[in-house]
Formats: sequence, C-alpha cells, structure tokens
Amino acid sequence: MSALFEPITLRDLTIPNRVWMPPMCQYSAAPDGPSAGAPGDWHFAHYAARASGGTGLIVVEATAVSPEGRISPYDLGLWNDTQVEAFRRITRFLSEQGTVPAVQLAHAGRKASTDRPWKGGGPVGPDAHGWQPVAPSPVPFDEGHPAPAELTADQIRSVVGQFADAARRALAAGFEAVEIHGAHGYLINEFLSPHTNHRTDAYGGPYENRTRLALEVVDAVRSVWPDDKPVFFRISATDWLEEGGWTTDDTVRLARDLHAHGVDLMDVSTGGLVPGVHIPVRPGYQVPHAARVKAESPLAVAAVGLITEPEQAAKILANEEADAVLLGRELLRNPSWARQAADRLGGTVRLPHQYLRAATTRQRRGA
Repeated sequence: MSALFEPITLRDLTIPNRVWMPPMCQYSAAPDGPSAGAPGDWHFAHYAARASGGTGLIVVEATAVSPEGRISPYDLGLWNDTQVEAFRRITRFLSEQGTVPAVQLAHAGRKASTDRPWKGGGPVGPDAHGWQPVAPSPVPFDEGHPAPAELTADQIRSVVGQFADAARRALAAGFEAVEIHGAHGYLINEFLSPHTNHRTDAYGGPYENRTRLALEVVDAVRSVWPDDKPVFFRISATDWLEEGGWTTDDTVRLARDLHAHGVDLMDVSTGGLVPGVHIPVRPGYQVPHAARVKAESPLAVAAVGLITEPEQAAKILANEEADAVLLGRELLRNPSWARQAADRLGGTVRLPHQYLRAATTRQRRGA
C-alpha cells in the first residue's frame, strides 16, 4: 500500500493520510457588516465535500489576521469572536468526518485591497470596500497598483501581535493546526525577499534582518498555540528571479531556523512575489524544492504544484521527496480524489456511512 494512505503524526496530532488540501481563497465572505470575514454556507459546503471525500487534512484558505491583512474585501478573517463561532461549524464537521482541520493565518501586505479574481483582481479603493495596503517598503506590486505604506517598527510589532491573537482564535474555533503564510508575495514573503524589502533598519538588509518578522511571528504564534499541536509555515522557495531575490538556498536555511523556533512542517510552494516572471510550470514542478528542504533540514515537508495523478503523488512519497502532498486545483475538480486514489492504489480512506451503499469492498474496510 502507498504511504499516501498511512497516517502521519506531528507532535501529538495524528493525521489519517497524506492527501491534503492546501489553502485556496474562495473570495466569498461578506466584505463588511457584522459577518465580515466570517465563513458562510459556501465555505461550509466547499470544505465539507472534500472532508467527505477522504482528504486527510484541510488547510482552510488564507484567513486574515486583521481587516487590512485581507487580499480582498471578500476574504475570511480571524480578528473577532463572531468569526470564531462561524468557523466552529466547519471544524466540527471536518473532525466528525475524520479530517484534520487546519487554517492558514495571513497578511496580504502590498497585495491587499484587490477585487475578486473573476472581477479582474485589480486594486480597489474605499468606494469598493478597499483600503491602503502596507508593506516593508513603498514598492508597488505591479503597474496600476498603489504604492503601499511602509510599516513602522511599532506597526510591525502590532502585526506580530495580530498573528498571535488570530492563533488564539483559531484554537477556540476548533482548528488542530495553524499554518503561517510566508509565501506568494504576501507580507512575510515581502520581508524575506531583498527584491521587495529595501529597509535599512532591523527588519531589512542581511538575511538575519529580513527573516526577523517571520521568526517573530512564529514565536508569537507558538507562544499561544498548544505544545501538543503543530505549526506549519508556507514558503515560496524561490521568487524565480535570476538575481536579487529569495532562493531555495535561503529556504533551506530558513527551514532550519524555523525548526529551532518550533515549526513542525514546511509547506513548499514558489513564486507570487513578482508579476511576469518565467515559471517552468509542469506536473510536479515545485517538488524538487520540497525535496531539498526535506533532505537538508529537520522539518517535515509537504509538496504542492500540479500534483494530479495518484501514481505521481505516491511516487513523491516513495522517493522521500515529501511527507505529504497537497492537491489544489485537482481537489477543486474532484472532491473525492483521495477515495478514488485509494481504490486505484490499494489503500483505504474513511468513507461516510451514508455513502456505504455505493462503496467497493475495499472502501467498506476503510469506513
């Protein structure tokens, strides 16, 4: 049987299989009012379907630590207790299906205050629920995007505190793991990369300064997150720039530092910092970066990036390139991918009792 269907334990948390769902924004929350940032019926149905399909762990989409940290006005958040109560409905159902509920805590930085992708994804102003984005340096993301306001040292400390507060709320909401978003050109990634971080204070310049915010956020989250539950960190392993950007060598070095600060797993993606760069997209194109982190650091690793076929996913684990795989678009297309992959590869995943009438003999054994 493939390792895809074997459990994995991080700290005291046992995850039933290695088929996981990465955070994928749905841009479907209310933009304002008492339910702003809170998950609704769409979110419940979306995540419930993947849990019913046998997914071992679901990382709920980028969930902002403050209103200004949202990518769009329609993003989820964990900056108030109303949101906590709304999330409980989702985490309770996922847990009942045997799926581990996790959540990605995020701040969008200079890529904040944009419209929904199907509306063009461009910057929005106050007349469309928008606001002034912030960043390590006043460098716009792209042509037509506003220059972000440069964060002061006091504001940076406030952001660190917002991550800790959001982690407390994530625990109260029933999440079993938290992931810190340090990828895809959002705030923490902007501090990591010399391409976007032009500061001359303690948060800019050499590697030790540019990684300071990431490690402070990890420390703040770890201080409020239970010792028996894991913390993940999502990274863009490379900016895909020929020079002047964040590299896979930097990522391996950061992985070692993150481990020393209490992170348990690195979720390895790439890109997102700079528009228009050439990315050699092909099946599994990001897996080599995950493999390097796994081989050269003590962290557990999850791989992502056009992983679509059961045999492909199984091979990544068999080759010890990662400890788990994250399927994004494929799980959007097929919520029951885990169950169908188990059938194909001779494994089992949990099947809801309500679906037993449609089960194969092997699926009944996993029910």
